[in-house]
Amino acid sequence: MKAELIESKGSKISMKVSGADLAFMNAVRRYCMGRIPTLAIEGITIYENTSSMFDEYVSHRIGLVPLITPKGVKEGMEVAFSLDESGPKVVYSGDLKTTDKDVKVAKERIPIITLFEGQNLRLEGKAVVGNGIKHAKFQAGLAAYGEEEKGGLVFKAESFFQMSPKEMLVRGCKQLESDLSALGKAVKKAK
Repeated sequence: MKAELIESKGSKISMKVSGADLAFMNAVRRYCMGRIPTLAIEGITIYENTSSMFDEYVSHRIGLVPLITPKGVKEGMEVAFSLDESGPKVVYSGDLKTTDKDVKVAKERIPIITLFEGQNLRLEGKAVVGNGIKHAKFQAGLAAYGEEEKGGLVFKAESFFQMSPKEMLVRGCKQLESDLSALGKAVKKAK
């Protein structure tokens, strides 16, 4: 198999791949989108919400904010986040405070809610590890491929900013490799 970089810009990457069949590329695509461990906020406790929005709406929006996910995150890892804001102001993702310097919001200007004069929002939440199979908020990005007329495939990926698109591809391939290795060991033990 041979991969040649076509373009890598911002959150997108595209490559020409030759010597790989569609089934293999589909496995890589699916692993990049659904099997990479990432962090997302859940388990939000709202102490005060005098805005016009329901607690569930605010919690859902915060849960969808992409978080920088460093290498080596493990199942069971938790990072605390908090928010304490008063209006009048637009509350952005960057207003979320974290207890871990390596885990923070990926984009600071994602609007969460507009608070008017006299309105307050105070909450805590924890970021946990999950993957895209569990919920879309854990999805690292999107990946797609298509066949070229001259042969070969074009593979494209776009990250949701938790990591670079290159890192998303590397982590997806490593997860696929790990699962294939575990399957091989299980088959060897089978009688």
